[in-house]
Amino acid sequence: MIRRINGTNGGRRMSMEEKATGFQENLESRFRSIGKGRYGRVLKMAHRPDQAEYKRIVMITGIGIIIIGAVGFAIMWIMRYLPGYF
Repeated sequence: MIRRINGTNGGRRMSMEEKATGFQENLESRFRSIGKGRYGRVLKMAHRPDQAEYKRIVMITGIGIIIIGAVGFAIMWIMRYLPGYF
């Protein structure tokens, strides 16, 4: 692939069609290399979770959100009501 600089090709201005073709070639080459780079092994191992696995993920995430919210609420409550006792 010939790399074009500043929209010119050998000293002449590129047409809109040449720009679009170059853009499309660049985009297609990037998509072709998706499964071959750093993340190729991860993409090959990835699968759609079944219903039981999905429910487990949602439950664990929900518990984590509740715990973080409770900790935040406790900190807010301590900062609002306990400074008068010190």
